Amino acid sequence: MRLATVEHEGAVRAGVVRDDPAGAPAVHLLPPGTTVTGLLAAGRAAQDQAERAAAAARGVPLAQVRLLPPLAPPTVRDFVAFEEHVEGVRKSVDGVGGVPEAWYDAPTFYFTNPYAVIGAHDDVPVPPGSRALDFELEVAAVIGREGRDLSPDQARDHIAGYTIFNDWSARDLQSREMQVGLGPAKGKDTATTLGPWIVTADELEPHRDAEGFLALALRAEVNGRVVGEDLLSNMGWPFEDLVAYASRGTAVRPGDVLGSGTCGNGGCLGELWGRGVSRDELPPLAVGDVVTLTVEGIGTVANRVVVGADPIPIPRARPRPRTRPATAVPSARRNP
Repeated sequence: MRLATVEHEGAVRAGVVRDDPAGAPAVHLLPPGTTVTGLLAAGRAAQDQAERAAAAARGVPLAQVRLLPPLAPPTVRDFVAFEEHVEGVRKSVDGVGGVPEAWYDAPTFYFTNPYAVIGAHDDVPVPPGSRALDFELEVAAVIGREGRDLSPDQARDHIAGYTIFNDWSARDLQSREMQVGLGPAKGKDTATTLGPWIVTADELEPHRDAEGFLALALRAEVNGRVVGEDLLSNMGWPFEDLVAYASRGTAVRPGDVLGSGTCGNGGCLGELWGRGVSRDELPPLAVGDVVTLTVEGIGTVANRVVVGADPIPIPRARPRPRTRPATAVPSARRNP
């Protein structure tokens, strides 16, 4: 089942995307107040009921709705699960070749901005101050049940579905700020595309290979030119491992989004630059560029880059005299 959130006639509604008799997708709107997150959390029986209700409802052609992000995630974790991507983009961003040995230890992630989530065809503003905007082709798992300290086997039952994830990246801002030893921060803070909808996990089970990976074909295009193609099964860990690791010592909850990390073989421009492709041949994204990402079994998202805001100046850190309080705090080193 494909679950979407749309804007239609001035209202935000959840719906089920079904193909009409001619094969064109249409959104069958669900009753007001229904949310995709609620349906995912309610489980298979509620989803089946929603699908029956959608089948009886009139379908609205996709051209008559705006596809919003399929849900408003409470948290967004973005992993870095493709070895080939790490190898290429590390050279581009940090100037260092190879894959860090620590990468192999566990599926590392960072938390990105849930307020920056945009829909499948929304415009993407250039991040303030950036001159090196990039895309990142990913797939995300969406959590449907709360869980803590899960094993990979348990984690599979907590994944409700999957969606396309584009982690828009300001490579120049990212490269500079990560020299501090934190981040990424503003290099990844302006936009994250989710969409076009969530495909429930059962729909993609036929694509699971013998090792437990989802063998989905991935393709990235810039202005109609194919720049990257890969298989989702080239992840270093399947999604169940990512969810289990995310839940270690904490909880994952309905609506949480966990990105796979960028695929290899051109899943972003940064990887290609790190592998020696000239920026003259594949320059950073510019205003007017359209990035189209397609994932087998899920669908396609396409976003246009538009002018962003100018950065409001923030002063550099001011050197401080490091004065201390007049009354000294008793030292823990002082002898009794």
